[in-house]
Amino acid sequence: MKKKVIKAVFPAAGLGTRFLPATKASPKEMLPIVDKPMIQYAVEEAQRCGIKEFIMVTGKSKRAIEDHFDSAWELEENLKKKGKEEMLKEVQRLSQLQFAYIRQGNPLGLGHAILRAEPFVKDEPFAVLLSDDIIDPDDDLLARMIKIYERYNTTVLALQRVPRNEIHRYGIIAGREVGNNIYKITDMVEKPSPSSAPSDIAIIGRYILTPDIFSYIQKTPPGKGGEIQLTDALKALLKRRAVYGYLFDGRRYDAGDKLGYLKATVELALKSPAVSKGFREYLKSVASRIQKES
Repeated sequence: MKKKVIKAVFPAAGLGTRFLPATKASPKEMLPIVDKPMIQYAVEEAQRCGIKEFIMVTGKSKRAIEDHFDSAWELEENLKKKGKEEMLKEVQRLSQLQFAYIRQGNPLGLGHAILRAEPFVKDEPFAVLLSDDIIDPDDDLLARMIKIYERYNTTVLALQRVPRNEIHRYGIIAGREVGNNIYKITDMVEKPSPSSAPSDIAIIGRYILTPDIFSYIQKTPPGKGGEIQLTDALKALLKRRAVYGYLFDGRRYDAGDKLGYLKATVELALKSPAVSKGFREYLKSVASRIQKES
């Protein structure tokens, strides 16, 4: 019997060195985008898709993530006394979800982080969401991937075309299109040079994985950077069973670097009812000033 995808893993043990010194003592995943930490956008995305269990793979100095999704009695009582009911509901909403936390220890790569979640995932299919890949809340990437999984009963990867000069930052696939933006993957390479890459289609931070991936990760030796690469394990899996990808043409912001983080902040601020009007006017004034200065 085909099992539904009701579990999601959130790897969150990275050091966040691109955002130092801000991430020296605070998790990168807790950096705010408008009024939410970036990991909350990923949790809410999963929740909209029917995910019931949320598994956080964390590391040293990541306690703030656990605190954020926990109840906060003193804050909640304060909001109650001041009659701030809407704010209280917002604070309480996520603490009612079912979270599990496990430490990765040494950050030995994405594959290793996912392997740490095996005791919670067990024999079920599961989603993986990388929180620094911000998907516009109005897009339905993960929901479409779950539908593809339900159709083919196998691993599904999120894909996106990337500029040639960014190919070296991603796992890149070869494959053929078998449906509307659906690819049957035939090969994948972790962070190739642009000249050796099989395509310009990259694997981005959303996955639907079947539980047999754990045995392949266990057999995967460290790859580039001494880390256990998920792409290498998926490549081994590909020899035994079909792997599909969904080519995403929506809005994604790579908030893993400073420029992408700023782009995500601007775009999501323009969608925020609380600040969009004033922020839009401010951006117009900035654009006008830049034009005059140039």
